[in-house]
Amino acid sequence: MIDVTGLTKTFAGKVALNRVTFAVQGQSIFGLIGPDGAGKTTLFRLICGLIRADCGQVLLDGVTVDKLGKGQLGYMPQRFSLYQDLSVMENICFWGSLYGLARDLILKRADEILSITGLSPFKSRLADQLSGGMKQKLALSCALLTRPAILVLDEPTYGVDPDSRKEFWKILYQLNHEGMTILLSTPYMDEAELCHRLAFINQGRLLAVDTPSHLKERLLHQVLEVRSGTRDPYLFDGLPGVLYSSFYGYKHRLIVEDTTASSNLINKFLQPSGSGNYSLKEAEPSMEDLFVYLTETAFAGQGAKA
Repeated sequence: MIDVTGLTKTFAGKVALNRVTFAVQGQSIFGLIGPDGAGKTTLFRLICGLIRADCGQVLLDGVTVDKLGKGQLGYMPQRFSLYQDLSVMENICFWGSLYGLARDLILKRADEILSITGLSPFKSRLADQLSGGMKQKLALSCALLTRPAILVLDEPTYGVDPDSRKEFWKILYQLNHEGMTILLSTPYMDEAELCHRLAFINQGRLLAVDTPSHLKERLLHQVLEVRSGTRDPYLFDGLPGVLYSSFYGYKHRLIVEDTTASSNLINKFLQPSGSGNYSLKEAEPSMEDLFVYLTETAFAGQGAKA
């Protein structure tokens, strides 16, 4: 459904995307993950035809975006871009008019979409008076107005509370179940797990593309979880055998070469350090562990193909 081949883009001599190649199957949810500045938004804008690539090609359902049927592509940008001083319904009507939809058709589809997104009771509320989660639902409602076959969402749940994120993903799964192809980026690793396939991008290059479960298998090292009284995020930096350390508020996640050797070394390190009671156990690799591993180690500087 979406075929990206050798896509390259530079801005003022700086490479934003470097020969990016991947494919999104029809009727699937494809996620894009990477740190800030990795090239995710640039990639989405290229796919939607908002900017031109230096080289490479994007095909949507076998054709370039300019030849795609009108309204077949829906795009929801990273930042809320609708009119704050218009109501929910006024924003939807305005957006529908830009696509040349008849008013009767706009009102009919609006009722259907607002029912799906749960915004029906708030038709008259100004966009400026909506919560963060409701604003994102309104933006999604506008993107769905033409009933697109392909939906591109740039971090649609960023800054939204957990309950609203769950509701948003229920909507995405319903749309996907009805046949929609969804391409999205997300900063949340729990959301990444919900995608059918994932691509990791960093410094404009794809590092890996696969299913979430298969991607975790690429973590060639082992993981230890340490819980202790210390809150020093750099406690284990430089410790022999510890390749990378991440701190999540109450626990350290350590990527190590060998769990037995590293466990013995960590026990010796913590016992005289005054860290108090602590626990140490081997853990299953998480998407966060994989993110650190892919962006900072073996895959850095290498391209990947789906």
